[in-house]
Amino acid sequence: MPTIKTTYLGDLRTEAIHLQSGTHIITDAPTDNMGKGEAFSPTDLTAASLGSCIITTMGIVARRDGIELTNDELTITKVMSKDAPRRIVRIEVDIVMPPSEAHSEEFRAKMEHTAHTCPVALSLHPDLEQVIRFEWKERENVSV
Repeated sequence: MPTIKTTYLGDLRTEAIHLQSGTHIITDAPTDNMGKGEAFSPTDLTAASLGSCIITTMGIVARRDGIELTNDELTITKVMSKDAPRRIVRIEVDIVMPPSEAHSEEFRAKMEHTAHTCPVALSLHPDLEQVIRFEWKERENVSV
């Protein structure tokens, strides 16, 4: 059974529908490749998929340990090749983990391993460089 139905709408725009939920995603070609850049480009979605997969898989692993991740954020930078063929050459993911007493060294190591081994990370071509960085926020000492 299909997962997604995608329709070309013209003018370098597509609409993808997630068939189970009915959720829609619009894509546009980027402005540096004859598009309007009014929505995610297909390559933006690849980078977003990596970030979403990383944080979701981390959430699954943390939940198994009785820890709920909250207010964890990541930013994603996609780098395209300068030469032909046009392709993503690097995706940088910066993950900010807010302060938590649950962030032991063991937990940190488990989260970092999980980030590098999520299904999307393992599915991308090995020539695509994945740079995944963590910033572990520490609790501020409050004196009275």
